[in-house]
Amino acid sequence: MILDKTTLQDLSFLNGEQSVFALINRCTTQAGSDTLRKLVQNPPATFERLQEQQEAIRFWIRHTDSWTKQVSNGTLVMIEKFYESADGVAGRSNPLTLLINSLVQKVFNRNAYSFVRFSVSHIIDFLKGCAELVTLQDQDPPIAVDRELEAFKEVLSLPLCLSLVQTDADASQAVLMDLSYRARREIKHIVFQLIERYARLDAQHSLALATREHGWELPELLPSKAMRFEAVKLYHPLLEQPVAYDILFSREKNFLFLTGANMSGKSTLIRAMGVSALMAHIGMGVPAQSMQISFLEGIITNMQVEDNIFLGESYFFAEVQRMKLTAQKLNRNRYHLVLMDELFKGTNVHDAYECSRAVIEGLLGQQDNLMALSTHLNELSENLKEKTNIWFRYCYTRISDDGHYEFTYQLKEGVSRDRIGYLVLKNEGVLDLLRQRV
Repeated sequence: MILDKTTLQDLSFLNGEQSVFALINRCTTQAGSDTLRKLVQNPPATFERLQEQQEAIRFWIRHTDSWTKQVSNGTLVMIEKFYESADGVAGRSNPLTLLINSLVQKVFNRNAYSFVRFSVSHIIDFLKGCAELVTLQDQDPPIAVDRELEAFKEVLSLPLCLSLVQTDADASQAVLMDLSYRARREIKHIVFQLIERYARLDAQHSLALATREHGWELPELLPSKAMRFEAVKLYHPLLEQPVAYDILFSREKNFLFLTGANMSGKSTLIRAMGVSALMAHIGMGVPAQSMQISFLEGIITNMQVEDNIFLGESYFFAEVQRMKLTAQKLNRNRYHLVLMDELFKGTNVHDAYECSRAVIEGLLGQQDNLMALSTHLNELSENLKEKTNIWFRYCYTRISDDGHYEFTYQLKEGVSRDRIGYLVLKNEGVLDLLRQRV
């Protein structure tokens, strides 16, 4: 799947005061968190790799309690500092020299004495943690997990690693100095490769833990040609009291035309679709009762476009450029999810109508993509009623005869004709304030 920075920002996935990443990041190490962030930015590139990833998450959901407690973030930090520091030893010392140096350190250089013991103990802890995870091979792990565990097993069979794992915490300083010397020169690159593998498992375990904690469901993954995005009781994971929706995209109905009053829930629904699609494509559970989704080549959003004052670009021009980029991506690849929220807000109503109509007509020819548009311009629907691949839905707002309104956040079939802008202005007392004399 291909994503860009704008899409991740529009979906509030990685950054912001509240982000989806904060919900799913249960990693025990910073290396795992960094790996998870990279996974979000670059999800599995093929359907087969995504299947492998989901099977790994499914495995960890069953074995979340089997994660090692031997390794902490401090463990990996100390290993990194250990390999960054210089030991000042030109060659390997004989046993007598090691004994003398250890005694000198203990008496005259307590910092060096403590550092050696502390850092080597963390390498030992790390290897022991890897050894704990290797025991999970008895549980028939899927390929994405087993290849990491098999690499652990191979490294742990090395003579030096065996010696480290078997070393007691109260081993003599001479023994630890010898192990320190050998660890620097024999297994440095191997240890860093192990850390990378450990971080991948940490990221997988994090997604499994988040899926189980939040009660999310693993979606059914389908090949791209299936052209399907069906969700039952889908909701946005960042909301404390979300309203759930049923969504059904297919090749026959691949364009959602969504209307409704301001604040009625249109933008939230659009974002919920994008967030859940991305969550599905990193292999984890989604905030829905159930979901079927075909493998997407990318997600493209047109939501929170920003102007550029330094280049003299207006908001409208920035919107046009974003839509141009969308068109270019769709021309290069199929099977995208395109999410659009209130197109062409930076121009007058007439221009917005004409531009939106032209864009929609162009997008309707993109039959190998799934698309959703939320808009206030319900007049656009008049020209689209005969299009068989569009499904019309609106977010219902209950409006009483005396001008009071209530957002139900319910999704209904059809097109909204609600106009509550004036009611909001009036109910908030803005007009009364303007009428007051100073």
